[in-house]
Amino acid sequence: MESTRQNKISRLIQQDLGDILLKEMKPVLGQSLITVTKVRVTSDLSIVRCYISIFPVGTMPETADTPAGTKADKQLVINAMLTHQGDIRRRLGLREAKQLRIIPNLEFFLDDSLDYAENIERLLKQ
Repeated sequence: MESTRQNKISRLIQQDLGDILLKEMKPVLGQSLITVTKVRVTSDLSIVRCYISIFPVGTMPETADTPAGTKADKQLVINAMLTHQGDIRRRLGLREAKQLRIIPNLEFFLDDSLDYAENIERLLKQ
């Protein structure tokens, strides 16, 4: 069971991380619609597990891994987030400096609960 402090920090990080991914990381992550669906904070506040829902739209920007014009998919977006994890953590630290003494490490996971629900709905319609 999570404490009140963990719940407060997870809500704060979810809101700020969503804003960072939506506004500041567009050049890196492309035009994909990225939503932070769930944030779990460990009891010692050292690790944050972020569950991300991705709706790929458009193409990915050109990097060493992806050539220009590559169609964005979920795994490419997650890999780009993992590559730029330090930059995302730094941007989060600039926002959370007054709330947290130490900025936790970020771990990103693909949240496939919407895909699962869509699959169940499709199967029920058959």
